[in-house]
Amino acid sequence: MKRRLVAVLATCATALGLTALTGPEAVAAGGCKVDYTVTSQWQGGFQAAVKVTNLGDPISGWTLKTTMPDAGQKLVQGWNATWSQSGSTVTTVGLDWNRTLATGAAADVGFVGSFTGANPKPTAFTLNGVACTGSVVEPPPGGEEPPPVPGTGTPVDVNGKLHVCGVNLCNQYNRPVQLRGMSTHGIQWFSKCYNTASVDALAKDWKSDLLRIAMYVQESGYETDPAGFTSRVNSLVDMAEARGMYAMIDFHTLTPGDPNFNLERAKTFFASVAARNADKKHVIYEIANEPNGVSWTAIKSYAEQVIPVIRAADPDAVVIVGTRGWSSLGVSDGSNESEVVNNPVNATNIMYAFHFYAASHKDNYRAAVSRAASRLPLFVTEFGTVSATGGGAMDRASTTAWLDLLDQLKIGYANWTYSDAPESSAAFKPGTCNGSNYSSSDVLTESGALLKGRISTPDSFPTS
Repeated sequence: MKRRLVAVLATCATALGLTALTGPEAVAAGGCKVDYTVTSQWQGGFQAAVKVTNLGDPISGWTLKTTMPDAGQKLVQGWNATWSQSGSTVTTVGLDWNRTLATGAAADVGFVGSFTGANPKPTAFTLNGVACTGSVVEPPPGGEEPPPVPGTGTPVDVNGKLHVCGVNLCNQYNRPVQLRGMSTHGIQWFSKCYNTASVDALAKDWKSDLLRIAMYVQESGYETDPAGFTSRVNSLVDMAEARGMYAMIDFHTLTPGDPNFNLERAKTFFASVAARNADKKHVIYEIANEPNGVSWTAIKSYAEQVIPVIRAADPDAVVIVGTRGWSSLGVSDGSNESEVVNNPVNATNIMYAFHFYAASHKDNYRAAVSRAASRLPLFVTEFGTVSATGGGAMDRASTTAWLDLLDQLKIGYANWTYSDAPESSAAFKPGTCNGSNYSSSDVLTESGALLKGRISTPDSFPTS
């Protein structure tokens, strides 16, 4: 997380036209190149990605500077660097983990900005005082170390046991990673959708990193058969493990919205699954799906009672805590992320859940995530491409804006749902789970086709 923040901040400065400053340990660069891309834009705001490539001698510290081309452009939030703005000048400084750039190495950073007039792209950048023209000022010495090569293999093979570092989810190499995957629907209703053929397709054809296992507690779920539902969850955990995917165990509380209603059930369930899966590298625990109609203080109290139960059996597991307002960081209740920032759960190696439905939750929700991402470890454990009801038309533009933002911030996500439910949020057309085809375009809904296209692109997990 710390690493990602540094890179992001550097990108912010570059994208907004910042001038590079030279830190105490920095030396002049011998040439550099900046690739600047606006990844999404909305009324009054935008997000940009910046890639800074060192073309000269190796440097052990870097500062990027630029001047915003328009007086109305303001830097709102950046990541993967330390950044600041004074007047129209934005300064970005590399963090500990990305401050060294070998010849040919690059730093990827990003930022969210606002604008009131035009939103022109910056045209001039400097790295440690050297103009980034895309050419070499002095020939670099030979034998420099090449950039890191992404690992190959299944997501679990490459990344191993995950942990939270700063605001990021990090792998065994202590590098930030983004997991992209799908959520089941309620396993009490759509159990037939989760079989050898469907999970094979998710891992091999969809190339998913993650299977979120949605175990409802009420709604004919866990409370009706604790042993049976626990066994079914463990079975799906094993199916994900066999295919190299991470498994997120979702204690899917929805009605009633106060997770404390299920406190004792949660303790019983998580004591069981944590003890059974403690030696596995691929398990993540989500302890409360969508708290609603309840205060953050009450949610925090619940988390601080359930997390120790998991830690007693599985001390190193990542745990995800639901947030107020149907896991909206309180935005759906008229609040915002500050209540969590100012009163975090008293536990380590945890993340906070954020949920959105693209047709219902737009700019103000994206703004909250952009702000919170520099302060809190976030995971979008559930989202839909449609309205908050799970139905209606897919909002392609809003969904794309959301996914672009999550990709830029390296925030993991699970889409609702990998099922053939009779609703437009489902990935499959009704009746698909009666057969064995989960891959062809013939069985995919509009939402399923979009998500398969996004998830199946290469992950490029870093290994150094």
